[in-house]
Amino acid sequence: MASLDKVVSYSSCDMSSPSPVQIREANAHLAAVHRRVAELEQRLEAAENTVREQAESLIRKDEQLRAATQEITEAKNKEIYYLHEKLCKSEDTIQRFQNMIKEKDAMIGQLQHRCQLLDNICKSRPLLDSMLFHMAEAERLGPVVGMGEPTVKTSLTDGESNCSPNRISNHKDFSLSEDDQELDEIVFGTTV
Repeated sequence: MASLDKVVSYSSCDMSSPSPVQIREANAHLAAVHRRVAELEQRLEAAENTVREQAESLIRKDEQLRAATQEITEAKNKEIYYLHEKLCKSEDTIQRFQNMIKEKDAMIGQLQHRCQLLDNICKSRPLLDSMLFHMAEAERLGPVVGMGEPTVKTSLTDGESNCSPNRISNHKDFSLSEDDQELDEIVFGTTV
C-alpha cells in the first residue's frame, strides 16, 4: 500500500494535488483489484486442481476399462474355443448317428423282405398242409384190390409212407425250392 501512496504522490507533483478523498478512493479501488486478483488466482488454482484430479480419475478409469475389456476379450476367446470344440464333437456324433441310421435302414429293408417272404409262406401253409394230408391219405389206402401187383415196391417197414408229412420233404417230386426251404427253416426257428 505504501507503493500505491507513492504513485499517487508522484502523480500529484505533476498535476494538481488530489484531495485526500480521491487518494482514499484510489487506494480502496486498488485494494479491491488486488483482492479480486488474489481471489481469481485462488479460484484458478482450485480449478487446476479439480481438472488435474479429474484427469487422474479419467486415467484410472481408462486403465480399469482397458483391464476389464482385456478380461472380457480373453473370456470371450475361451468361450469361443470351447463352443468350437463342442460343435466339432457334436458334428462327429451326428455323423456317427447318420451312419448308424443308414445301417439300420439297410437292415430294416432286409428284414421287411424276409417278413414278406414269411407272410407268403404263412399264407401258403394251409394249402401245403392240405395237399400233404390228402397225399398221406391216398398212400394209406394203398393199391386198389384186383389191380395186380404194383410195378414198384416200396418198403413200409418203418411205418411211414413215402408221401407222409415226415418224409415228403425228401421226395424228389414234392421237394421245395432252395428259397422255400430256407424260409421254411426260418418259420421253424432256424437262425437267419
